Amino acid sequence: MNAQLRAALSPARHPCGGLRVLIEGEPCVLRCSGALWAINHRTLIVADLHLEKGSAFAARGQMLPPYDSAATLTKLEAEIDALRPDAVVLLGDSFHDSKSVGRMAATDRIRLDRMAEGREWIWLEGNHDIQALAGALDDLTGQIVETLELGSLRLIHEPQQGVRPGEIAGHLHPAARVAAYGRGVRRPCFVTDGRRALLPAFGAFTGGLDVRDPAIAGLFEDPPLAAALGRDKVHALAWETLR
Repeated sequence: MNAQLRAALSPARHPCGGLRVLIEGEPCVLRCSGALWAINHRTLIVADLHLEKGSAFAARGQMLPPYDSAATLTKLEAEIDALRPDAVVLLGDSFHDSKSVGRMAATDRIRLDRMAEGREWIWLEGNHDIQALAGALDDLTGQIVETLELGSLRLIHEPQQGVRPGEIAGHLHPAARVAAYGRGVRRPCFVTDGRRALLPAFGAFTGGLDVRDPAIAGLFEDPPLAAALGRDKVHALAWETLR
């Protein structure tokens, strides 16, 4: 990590194994789960759950194990239990398609409602779930918004071109190839230069786009930090080491 990037991020290892960084001056933790914890706002931010992706594929005759929603919600519950946030922001594409809400098991719907109890619960619209959210206004707990301001952070589903100080976005599912156990492994990752951040997909059945793809790399004027998710640690990767 070069000196300029280090000065912007002020990275430090957090006790949870994640990385504590500054994004547009706001202290945040990049957590091993792929969630971002906005410390001063006690807000948990997760992107791209893609709930009911498995059942969407099954409806088209492509059989996947039908457990993705339950696995993703279990992961989200663990983050909420660990942090006890005042607010949870789902950064868009929380549902995989327009009919996902109706396909959810009743037990999973109940789990969502329980997680939202006693805190702000905010759904950001994504390209996959804007119709699902609009059709479930009376059924989902929480509020639905297009963007959200949080201190100096601006939360949005799809990252915007140009200089966007404080932008926190999802949508692109960034991933980096790292060496582990003598072989290359692709891992979901955060991407940030201290001015903006791109979150990895949180959902169980989500793929990844290489961080060197122009759709991601082109968002940053200078080489950013890729922070790859490990089992119990977030690994800071210098851009020039990525392959």
